[in-house]
Amino acid sequence: MKKRREEPIRVVERVQTGVRIEKRLLKVLKALAEYHDLTVGDLLEGIVLHAFDGLCPFSKESLQRIREFKRIYNLDLDATASHRLIEASSNEKQKASKRRTAAKQ
Repeated sequence: MKKRREEPIRVVERVQTGVRIEKRLLKVLKALAEYHDLTVGDLLEGIVLHAFDGLCPFSKESLQRIREFKRIYNLDLDATASHRLIEASSNEKQKASKRRTAAKQ
């Protein structure tokens, strides 16, 4: 296990936000946060701070776990989908739900 750097504790002000996020992506984030015993907010802060420094926030083990969670939650999106997602209309959501239900049977 990696030893954490002895950095000083930083006091910050957090705010509640109403961020909208793709449903399966959130499921994977929640599973990963639970796996690491973190809140989703703490996980996102860590991911963003690493990204802002041009660093990968995940170990090889975590990346493997993410692949497993993506498979479990049928998350077929990757970085190429970034900025290319659109919201499904209510009618399209109903059709997609029916297709998923039919596929499971």
